[in-house]
Amino acid sequence: MAQSNASSGQRISLHGNWSSRFAFILAVTGSAVGLGNIWKFPYVAGQNGGGAFVLVYLCCVVAIGLPIMMAEIMLGRRGRRNPVETMRILGEEESGQPIWALVGLGGVVAGFLILSFYSTIAGWTLAYTIKAGAGSFVGADAATLSAEFGAFIANPLVTGFWHTLFMAMTVLLVGLGVEEGIERAVRFMVPALVILLLLLLGYAITSGDFAAGVEFLFKPDFSKINGAVVIAAMGQAFFTLSVGMGAVMAYGAYLPQDASITSTSFAVAAADTLIALLSGLVIFPIVFANGLDPAEGPGLIFQTLPLAFGKMPGGSFFGVLFFICLGFAALTSAISLMEPAVAWIVERFDVTRQAAAIRVGLIIWALGFLTVLSFSHLSEFQFGRGTIFDNLDFLAINVMLPLGGLMITIFAGWVMCRNSSADEIDPDAGRLYSIWRLLVRYIAPVAVTFVLLSAFGVFD
Repeated sequence: MAQSNASSGQRISLHGNWSSRFAFILAVTGSAVGLGNIWKFPYVAGQNGGGAFVLVYLCCVVAIGLPIMMAEIMLGRRGRRNPVETMRILGEEESGQPIWALVGLGGVVAGFLILSFYSTIAGWTLAYTIKAGAGSFVGADAATLSAEFGAFIANPLVTGFWHTLFMAMTVLLVGLGVEEGIERAVRFMVPALVILLLLLLGYAITSGDFAAGVEFLFKPDFSKINGAVVIAAMGQAFFTLSVGMGAVMAYGAYLPQDASITSTSFAVAAADTLIALLSGLVIFPIVFANGLDPAEGPGLIFQTLPLAFGKMPGGSFFGVLFFICLGFAALTSAISLMEPAVAWIVERFDVTRQAAAIRVGLIIWALGFLTVLSFSHLSEFQFGRGTIFDNLDFLAINVMLPLGGLMITIFAGWVMCRNSSADEIDPDAGRLYSIWRLLVRYIAPVAVTFVLLSAFGVFD
């Protein structure tokens, strides 16, 4: 391994810096807190035994997600460039191999693909905010809501409109820049998201079966812990922190040099986990109060919860709050998914951020219509894992992100010399640094390999 001859303190970010450590925490928390926390976490927990899953998930966040996130932040701050250029620079410094740029490129492409279908689902949350406000859920039965949802996603003009609106909002915020756009957005939306969730928690306590929700979420039934639950928990822990897609690395490039990566990463992981648990405490009491199935799956948010809101006092108002929460969470994540590609375009082709954001946004927007049409005119066109959407989702989430995360652990733990990583992580961390190095060299790579192999049914 080559000794690095430069540090991030000698490089200046080309896109500006976060105004403070707190701004960075909000930004990365916003990136991590997306539909995966409020939409996916509750139904995955419901499908995998509730408390048993949560217990394994918390262990995986600490042992897998956190060390990989710290590695990404470290690499981003040391390189001070977009993920592609960062990995090229560090690859040359640490090993003399610029081919490591492919790891950064893989993350940028993964984020690009994810946003193309993520924007479509996020657009649904905008539409359902309007539906909730219009009282569309009041008095409706399960069959009616299911039929309404089916008709909604099968109309490409309607879903295409909401997809377009969501992408336009994302392009606008990313184009404004790090401090004027992204930081201002997350300073408002992340606290607003927490406040809205707390209001919904009060509603769940007073109008839902809160005791049943707490028991389901926090009372583990150890008999339900099996290989499938562990794999699901590892996958959720890995994906919930937004690692492997270049977003955390891109945000790390703007982190002030005097900010501790260790304490900052712990703060982000804690905030992300608390919001995921808070989402469960909001959703499960409402589900149990209405005799619904907590293991409903992806339809839990767009079919099951509207049924519950339609039956409960004040359901329309709190339904609006809930879908606004989803919209905020989706937008903060979308910004981070787009930023690596925009940063790369700006640095590679020397164009303005606004021009880069528009170009990237237009390509993602156009690609997103493959997902829009996957639920309508192209729903019968299936191959591989299913529809075009199913295949994009599998490729990006189940293959590219774990592969990117695995390569990051290998580079940070095995290629990068100890002095370089210690200098960035925290020169005075001592034992904490040794624990991180142990996790990133041995535990995290093995766990991510299990996640990657499980995607191909190796353990079925």
